Formats: sequence, structure tokens, C-alpha cells
Amino acid sequence: MFDRSSKITAPSSVDPLTDMLRGLRLDGVDYGRCRLSGDWSYHYGAQPHAYFHFVAGKGCWLHGPDGRWSELTAGDAVLVPRGAAHTLASRPGLEPRPFPRRDCLAICESVFDYAEEGEGDAALLFCGSMRFNLDGLHPLLQLMPDLMRAQELMVSEPTIPHLLEAMVAECAMNRVGASGILARLADVMAAQIIRSWVERGCGEAKGWLAAVRDPQIGRVLAAIHAEPERDWTVADLAERMGVSRSGFAAKFTAIVGSTPARYVAEVRMHQARQWIGRDGMRIAEAAHRLGYDSEASFSRAFKRIVGAAPGRMRSAPFQRSSPLPLPSGEASGSSAGPGIT
Repeated sequence: MFDRSSKITAPSSVDPLTDMLRGLRLDGVDYGRCRLSGDWSYHYGAQPHAYFHFVAGKGCWLHGPDGRWSELTAGDAVLVPRGAAHTLASRPGLEPRPFPRRDCLAICESVFDYAEEGEGDAALLFCGSMRFNLDGLHPLLQLMPDLMRAQELMVSEPTIPHLLEAMVAECAMNRVGASGILARLADVMAAQIIRSWVERGCGEAKGWLAAVRDPQIGRVLAAIHAEPERDWTVADLAERMGVSRSGFAAKFTAIVGSTPARYVAEVRMHQARQWIGRDGMRIAEAAHRLGYDSEASFSRAFKRIVGAAPGRMRSAPFQRSSPLPLPSGEASGSSAGPGIT
């Protein structure tokens, strides 16, 4: 019923990291408006998707992934990008219970209402789950903090107060389509939070982040991530950087900490992981798209990079496994399979 997707876009003259964010999209999985009175405490377990919470009216408390309590007030928006476990409560110290999703009233597809009556004023929350189009092992997603708050990140964003005001108003009203509009606003808010995090420096610029912001290396990384299925060669990537093949390989390995072959292999296999686990693509088709001569050779390379056979991606819901090993400095390019020579 509602097309709930947000994309982060950018002008054409941008740095490589911003260029990589052009294709970043958030799709709402489900959303709910919650009216909670009295004492309450709900635990949100770890999940593959991001969590989003918006507070309207009376505030509440958050027990974050870092194990600390913090107070949320009206207008607070929180994004938990990697779906880490956390708790929302009317006050600290209450025994939490899982959020009763099965007791919610469906409003439309993937949008629900929930109310819990008690004494005192009601807290009004809009909560949901969002799915990134990035693989959970993408280094950018791994670099994001466990929890991101709108008011901490966007003090200089002139449009945010108006967006927050609109969300407060929609939360408080029972007009037709209010929950669907809130879902759209939530998608935009989450995208704004991420954009602000990027523009404010993404924390300390080191490791992969420092590499992608290098004027030369950044162009190469952006190209690899934009076209992971391309048959990349050292000559192609060296041309992107504007240096010789030998100069490219030496600088890439020194800054990224991995050979070009290894890095390309990681990006390609984690793209394959999305195709198979999220999109339901046949393993043979993924192997063909990545240029492998046989499904067996593709499966061996996949398991070497991802740590599990591709068949396991098809037999279970799309999930994150261990974090993508940000370039480890392996000297061998043997795991790359077709794609870089």
C-alpha cells in the first residue's frame, strides 16, 4: 500500500564516500505506533535489520547496546543501524519483556498500532524495522556506531526540526493514512541521520574510512563497490587511480591493507551473498554473473570469503554472519577467482 523506501542522494561533484552513498537505500520492513501508559519495559532482541524509534509526547528511557541508560525526550529519533539488542522503558530498572508484536492491530501492510493502558500520561512512540540494501558485512555499515541519535547528529540541519514536528503531529492524530505517512517520514529521518553522520566525519578517519577518503584510492573503492560483478583487472583499477599498474598495486595494498585481488573478491562474494540470501537468486546464476566457469569453483571461493557455503544462504533467512574482515593484508590473490588479473 505504501512505497516506504528512502535513498541518500548527492550532487555529482562529490568525494568517493558520498558517491558510494548514492545507492544506499532503506526499506521499511514494519512500523508501529505505540501508546504506552503506566510502567512498561520492552526488550528488542538483536536482528539482521536496523531498528528505528521516534518519541512523541511523554519521553521514556533507552537501555542501549553499550549497557547504559539514557533519557529520550519528545522529538528524539534513534537509529540502531545493525539491529543491536536494546530496551525501551518508562523508567530504568523495570524487568523487560519482548515487545508483543502478535498483540498489535494491523493498520495496513507492515504498519500496526499497539496500546497498553495504565496510570499516568501515555508515552507515544513510533517504532519500526528497516532493511539496508547494503549487505550487513559492507564496511560502511560496520563502521556505523551501534546507536545514532538525531538530535546529537543534526544540530545544524535546518530541515530537521520541521520533519520532527511533522512526525509529532502525525503520531498524535488518528487521521486516515497517518501511520503510512509516519513510515515515509521515518525512512527520510533515518536517511538524514546517516547523511549527517557521514558529513560530520563518520567518527575518526582511519582504516577503511581513511582509504575510501584518499583522493586516489577512494575512486577505486567506489568503482569496485558500484560494479562488483564487473570483470575488474589491475589495469582497469590503475587507470581509475591514474597511475601505473605497479604503482597502483603497491599504493592500494599499503593504504587499504589488502591486495586488490583480495578486496575485489570480498566485495564480489558479499554481493553474491545478497543475491542468494536476500533476492533468492540461484547459485548457478550468481556464479555466472560473476564470471565463474562452474558452480563448484564459485562455491569454493564463496565459502573461503564468507565462511559458509552459498547453499546455507538459500536455506535460512537473510542474516549477518561475522563482520567483513576489513582488508587484512593477505598477499595472495588466489581467492579472487575471475575478476582481477
